[in-house]
Amino acid sequence: MTDVPQPAPTGVTAGATAGAGAADARPTGPVAAMLLATGIGTLVLGVLVVAAAASESFATSLAYSERVGPLAGKTIWAIVAFLLSWAVLTVALRGRDVNLRTVLLISGIMLALGLLFTFPPFFQAFAPSE
Repeated sequence: MTDVPQPAPTGVTAGATAGAGAADARPTGPVAAMLLATGIGTLVLGVLVVAAAASESFATSLAYSERVGPLAGKTIWAIVAFLLSWAVLTVALRGRDVNLRTVLLISGIMLALGLLFTFPPFFQAFAPSE
């Protein structure tokens, strides 16, 4: 009998196997860039919420739409911060391997702070006394 070569399974290139070596591994920089940008965007949103609660004039400056109020500016600037930081970090970390455990810790801290800052009992503590 003659051995007939079998085609590679779908989605696997010839010569690649599960658990292939470091030569086939992709750099973790782009993943780190996305995780950090997510944390930055969330933190910026939280800081803007606190700042708008603390300053009526700042809140008014964020009211780009009468119907939406200051929420419009807060979300727009948080998205801008996310997109800009994602772009900058993607370029800076392209092709690099970074410690994802550290990136997850930093991103998690920023995410937790951003969420804390948007919690009403927290940001209302910064509102001016009437």
